[in-house]
Amino acid sequence: MPSSRPYEDYDVCVVGLGYVGVTLAAALLTTGRSVLGYETNPAVARELARGRLQVAEPGVEEAVQGGVATGAFAVTGDLGERPLPPVVIICVGTPIRAGGTTPDLSHLRAATEAIAAGTGDDTLVIVRSTVPVGTSRDLVLPILRRTIPEPLIAFCPERTIQGQALAELLSLPQIVGGLTDEAGKRAAEFFATLTDQVVPVSSPEAAELVKLVCNCHTDLIYGFGNEVALLTEKLGLDAREVIDSANLGYPRPTLHKPGFVGGSCLTKDPYLLAHSVAAHDHTPRMLLAARALNESMPVRVGERVLAALREQGQDPADARILLSGFAYKGRPETDDLRGAPYESLLPYLRERVGEVVGHDFVVPPDRIEALGVRAVDLTEGFTGAHAAVLLNDHPRYGDIDIAGLVARMAEPAVVYDTWRVLPPSTKAMRLGRA
Repeated sequence: MPSSRPYEDYDVCVVGLGYVGVTLAAALLTTGRSVLGYETNPAVARELARGRLQVAEPGVEEAVQGGVATGAFAVTGDLGERPLPPVVIICVGTPIRAGGTTPDLSHLRAATEAIAAGTGDDTLVIVRSTVPVGTSRDLVLPILRRTIPEPLIAFCPERTIQGQALAELLSLPQIVGGLTDEAGKRAAEFFATLTDQVVPVSSPEAAELVKLVCNCHTDLIYGFGNEVALLTEKLGLDAREVIDSANLGYPRPTLHKPGFVGGSCLTKDPYLLAHSVAAHDHTPRMLLAARALNESMPVRVGERVLAALREQGQDPADARILLSGFAYKGRPETDDLRGAPYESLLPYLRERVGEVVGHDFVVPPDRIEALGVRAVDLTEGFTGAHAAVLLNDHPRYGDIDIAGLVARMAEPAVVYDTWRVLPPSTKAMRLGRA
């Protein structure tokens, strides 16, 4: 569905309209810019061209719909060799290869090749995808140099959180690392119209590393909370009591509560950073240890639930288990399933229990059904279930009649409240509580 308007007449081309790209496009539209989106997934492109989103993010769909209505936003799946807008921003995914720990940069390579013919000497190309250190220089630059002797390239990472991405895009400091002084200057000027603070750094490599260390640090502090949970479990103590007491009025770095660590970034960025330094004979052992611990938590919960069933005389093979909270987090709410705890917990349970049913407050039932799980509402899910596991911290758990729901369960009625979102009086298993 190519736009009839010349591509170069748009202010910006956003390449890749997944979560990062579509939220950025929405933010740009709110500042009055016209945006051309490039998306190779036909279903996503069709929906966006009509102003419909496949992600739940406050304010984004309204901004996109406004852009479609005014002609400020258009989507194409074919750039061809037509001249592109003066600014092109690459926002494609950079996943970890299935079953491994090395990055798959094929989407980034394809995106760069797709824009190469339409870029000129004055086109500013901004890489926003999270990448291993050196990728902008070693992958993007050589491809663009096939048609442009000295392309203008900058790396400017996305650092938003799902559930409040639009607000953060318009407020968070923007890191800018230019391959040349001119590229850095142009990128800084561009983002200065989007946010109040721009932070120039010395190179694309420095900017690439900023993004990775931000997310690795978050994964690390979450991992420490989970380590405390495992320690207190062995010692017969309450992790939340220990952590909350340690934090109260104490002016040192805050200890984070235990819980699952998910999302598309935290689950892969430690591996991207490890890949970045592998050729330099260094292994970031602390970061990889935290990642391994955080990855182990969903199956640890599954093991505890099945052990509790057996201890109370219920064979897991004949049990029904409700998994509630398929999105990787509940606050701020999101429908993002990437890196969610169900990914490892669901296969573990499927091999060992009679039936698994699923519920989420935000994720549509058809997406849960697509995972091979019967989607239910909470009442149906609790009714007849031998165990229920609450996987995220959505605030609506605080409004449910948990006593009434538990009364509908089959014995032994095991409830695992991984985030402690239920009232303290609820008889539920919890992370970090023996």
